[in-house]
Amino acid sequence: MRQHLDLDATALFTLMMSGQAEERGPKPARITPSAPVGLWFSEDGTVRLDIKTDGTYDGQVAGRKRRAHGTYHIDGSLMTLSDDSGLNTPVTLREGELEMAGHRLGPVR
Repeated sequence: MRQHLDLDATALFTLMMSGQAEERGPKPARITPSAPVGLWFSEDGTVRLDIKTDGTYDGQVAGRKRRAHGTYHIDGSLMTLSDDSGLNTPVTLREGELEMAGHRLGPVR
């Protein structure tokens, strides 16, 4: 019995390029030693931000059902959160705290 292999254009292109599939979606930023990696909370507990070592973040704001998730980019003292929905949020990096959308966040210790 002979089997039939059906390949689409993407699969054929991948095979032609030595089996290396193209990555899709935003690529995480290069992590620098100044990246504020870790879990951050606002003083009143309404905002939570988890900054990860792989260039991604997860966030939650009290009262909102949708959780924020995406990648971040750091340029000097400004970190930009790029949400999967397309929303970009600037975050000011300060000594021991983050300032974002009128909230000041401190690290969980």
